Amino acid sequence: MNKYRTHKCNELRKEDVDKKISLSGWINKKRDHGNILFIDLRDNYGVTQCIIDKDNKYFSDLEKMQLETVIKVEGKVVNRSKETINSEIDTGEIEIVIEKYEVLGTCKELPMPIFSDQEYAEEIRLKYRFLDLRRKKIHENIILRSKVISYIRNEMTKLGFLEFQTPILTSSSPEGARDFLVPSRLNPGKFYALPQAPQQFKQLIMVSGFDRYFQIAPCFRDEDARADRSPGEFYQLDLEMSFVEQEDVFNVVEKLMVNTFKNFSTKKLMFDKFPKISYKEAMLKYGTDKPDLRNPLIVNDITEIFTRKDVSFEIFKKLVKSGSKVRCIITKNTKDKPRSFFDNIDKWAKEEGASGLAYFTFEKDEDISAKGPIGKFFSQDALVEIMKKTNCEIGDSIFMACGKQDELEKITALARDKIGRDLNLIDENVFAFCWIVDYPMFEKDESTNKIEFSHNPFSMPQGDLREIDFENPLDILAYQYDIVCNGIELSSGAIRNHKPELMYKLFSIAGYDKKQVDEKFSGMINALSYGAPPHGGIAPGIDRIVMLIANEKNIREVTMFPMNQNAQDLMMNSPSEVNPDQLKELNLALKTKK
Repeated sequence: MNKYRTHKCNELRKEDVDKKISLSGWINKKRDHGNILFIDLRDNYGVTQCIIDKDNKYFSDLEKMQLETVIKVEGKVVNRSKETINSEIDTGEIEIVIEKYEVLGTCKELPMPIFSDQEYAEEIRLKYRFLDLRRKKIHENIILRSKVISYIRNEMTKLGFLEFQTPILTSSSPEGARDFLVPSRLNPGKFYALPQAPQQFKQLIMVSGFDRYFQIAPCFRDEDARADRSPGEFYQLDLEMSFVEQEDVFNVVEKLMVNTFKNFSTKKLMFDKFPKISYKEAMLKYGTDKPDLRNPLIVNDITEIFTRKDVSFEIFKKLVKSGSKVRCIITKNTKDKPRSFFDNIDKWAKEEGASGLAYFTFEKDEDISAKGPIGKFFSQDALVEIMKKTNCEIGDSIFMACGKQDELEKITALARDKIGRDLNLIDENVFAFCWIVDYPMFEKDESTNKIEFSHNPFSMPQGDLREIDFENPLDILAYQYDIVCNGIELSSGAIRNHKPELMYKLFSIAGYDKKQVDEKFSGMINALSYGAPPHGGIAPGIDRIVMLIANEKNIREVTMFPMNQNAQDLMMNSPSEVNPDQLKELNLALKTKK
């Protein structure tokens, strides 16, 4: 091929035996058997075993050489003996007898081994990310990421979408997360912002007369890190479509997700046609709008049971009288579980900040009864009523929580996940997608009593616009939707509000007057007043898609150069101080903390 290699380290096979070849790569591993030295040579494509015996003049040099040194070897391809064939690598039937070698790149003492996927401290892994990326698992994850992005690009083109690039330097957004600001040298005292998302630009593309747009868009948000969210920057498949309804967006995204996940994973899809769950139903049945549908456990509301005279569990009854609700989770056929199983769930709930989870198990001798600490407080008729409401049977158990609605949603969502995992109910070999739909347009802030947008202020409200009851804004639903997979939100999207007068009306409900809207969203309002088509879109997160396909728990494992939890790049020492001349040129001065 060239002066460095005739083949890559995954290419040689039995049919190449007796060929004179040259390979270049990193010394991945060495095994010294006294009279013979085995060297695994690695490049981007694979590994080839090379051997040299002690009679070769280069033996002692290679014997002492540091792992991860980059070398070129020249030699002859030979068959491996039957007992040494390695079926786990592509080149496992052959090996190279080294005749000579050349050092292409020396290597200092390593801060971490490369041939092992053993876990190391985040600080070491990120400081030496270029070494971390040589390790097999994460190296393959980054290659997977590249292949997924290329596949998505091709699929979007097949679906009739055109790829456009939107600006990176833009204006600061008054809504959403914190912006990253960039000072302008040519406009002293003014700042650009890195885009949190290309939201306004992609809508302007639709107003400009293009029909279907997409890009693999970098987004920048000054947010704290989480396992499924990188601090600083992330990438999303940003798309927008003109003259569409909600179902049109769903059809495109479902087809794309099904094809992508089937193409890159051996896991099964629970649904090829994704179920649609209203926000209200999701919060009741799962306690969250990010439900993991692999988990069969369902949350039920049994508040009415505690208004009965034949239920004497006074703690819950008093709370219900004061406005609290009771929600429960039924576990199937858990009558034989030890007392410790139930007590541990109750103890865990208290550690999560709840008052605990009351429980009992349904039994039957002659009559139906409840086995457990609070079972005696329920009559047979009350137990029968609970069984009807929750579709449970004898031998099933119930966990109950009582409190305000938001408190209940939080603890039942966590408990559903905890119990599901403790009972091994979650199939890890499945992807379960769903749509969460029918989000409320507005919500009330409990502390201020103020009406606020609940999700996306630029969404289209549902229903006939002439008949919407603006006097009861909390009843207005929006064409807003999330796509969720295995309990992870991949994206939010919406059919956009393309009518300026309607936008003014909705913003007025949230306390904005016309002047404020014109000032804060001047570009968008102005564009929509020049003939805007109905349009909508969504932006699934690339990082999260790859994380799911790669079966990783942390987004860092599929990101090439991530920051740490404090939004620092330890490898490049970023963020860093700048010299005074740079600040002066930008008309900036630093204020020293006292």
